[in-house]
Amino acid sequence: MTTAVSDQDRLISTPTGAGIGRLYVKDWTPAAAGGLPPILLFHDSLGCVDLWRSFPARLAAATGRRVIAYDRLGFGRSDPHPGTLPRDFVAAEARDAVPLLLDSFGIGDFVVCGHSVGGGMAVETAARFPSRCRALVTIAAQAFVEERTLDGIREAKQGFQDPAQLARLARYQGDKARWTVDAWTESWLSSAFADWTLDAALANVRCPVLALHGDRDEYGSAEHPARIAAGRGTVRLLPDTGHVPHRECEEEVVEAIRSFLSEP
Repeated sequence: MTTAVSDQDRLISTPTGAGIGRLYVKDWTPAAAGGLPPILLFHDSLGCVDLWRSFPARLAAATGRRVIAYDRLGFGRSDPHPGTLPRDFVAAEARDAVPLLLDSFGIGDFVVCGHSVGGGMAVETAARFPSRCRALVTIAAQAFVEERTLDGIREAKQGFQDPAQLARLARYQGDKARWTVDAWTESWLSSAFADWTLDAALANVRCPVLALHGDRDEYGSAEHPARIAAGRGTVRLLPDTGHVPHRECEEEVVEAIRSFLSEP
């Protein structure tokens, strides 16, 4: 029997002077949802709510938890970003945007789940809210700057010189498509970002961790999930899977998360 899931969306605004702007948020609530902490989803460098596709609804149905996803500033249906990303943009998401989400939805305890750089933001959030974050899931996340990651970004940057490829992205990012590509590629390829790691944040994570990673991930080796989960949780390497496991093997990813969150 499939659990019915309802969804709704909204725009939330920061307080005057906060300097963020309106964020587009969508949540999925299973009919039988109880008092379990909801799951916050963090998208990747070119992502948005719509690019999660069927994953949030299936995750909500499988776990019996409310799932909340949002478009970061500059992405999808959120307001445009006013400039370039700061060097600390991964940590800044946990500092600036997450409190807004928690306050807007009246959330106490929660679970975080992030894909790619969104996984790094999930780690930063778990570290910033150690008494409220009950579990951390990363999907194809990077924990440091690896040459394999940079090679993949360089190749993607070249690909986006093709107007047709940029137009496909614009179906989801609208007139912000070029900004999203540049924000991703120029941030990661900058020499100022070369020594970035999640090490400091990981040292402050206190909740159980599940690090999911495809064994054919073109943007990062298995060293990333190993570092994320070391002494904190479990690595799950997904066979014959690249950088987007929640689309490539959605059922397996949903079941892995459901099982992890069901553990006592």
